[in-house]
Amino acid sequence: MAGRLRQPTGRYGGRSAEERQGERRRRFLDAALQLFGDSPGYRATTVAALSEAAGLSTRQFYEEFRTLEDVLAALHLQVNDWAEEAALAALAEAEGMPIAQRAAAAFRAYAANVTGDPRRIRITFVEIIGVSPRLEEQRLARRSRWVDLICAEAAAAVERGEAAPRDYRVAAAAFIGSVNGLLHDWRAGWVDATLDQVVDELVQLLLGILRPVDREPGT
Repeated sequence: MAGRLRQPTGRYGGRSAEERQGERRRRFLDAALQLFGDSPGYRATTVAALSEAAGLSTRQFYEEFRTLEDVLAALHLQVNDWAEEAALAALAEAEGMPIAQRAAAAFRAYAANVTGDPRRIRITFVEIIGVSPRLEEQRLARRSRWVDLICAEAAAAVERGEAAPRDYRVAAAAFIGSVNGLLHDWRAGWVDATLDQVVDELVQLLLGILRPVDREPGT
């Protein structure tokens, strides 16, 4: 389809066109979280099936999106936004605490948000992979945001004398890669560990990155 259908204007049932559009979009994304994140998965879902699951028509689908890939892109961003908001809220609550507590609080909040709903894990670490160059660019862009967040925390820790002064970007990228790989493998059943064990291991890895190089282990 060359473009989206024209949106209705005015108020209906006490709601504006923008409010109705927002509700439709939310219903499509909720349905996509279920179908893409559980069964049958993104690649086996059709526009008709998604529209039916949302309780809307295919015509309404094309009023909001051009393709199913656009839905997956929007859902991937939403899931990442939820996780980022959780991590930032945890950092705000840990204001003034040492870097070890701050890093642990932020990552545990992130992990709890992503893994609290298995469908979010699948969207973040499975369904988004290999779809298209556009979504790969989006995935890497969101990864870069997490790298930036870790680097910002590291820079603040350096200023407080809690971390060694160095370029943390490569280490942060390596950590994010470890998070993606380990949570993907855990979700797939390839890692024989509880989620708490996986999270604990990743927290220790993050603290190892941020801990000053001359500090004794356990201090």
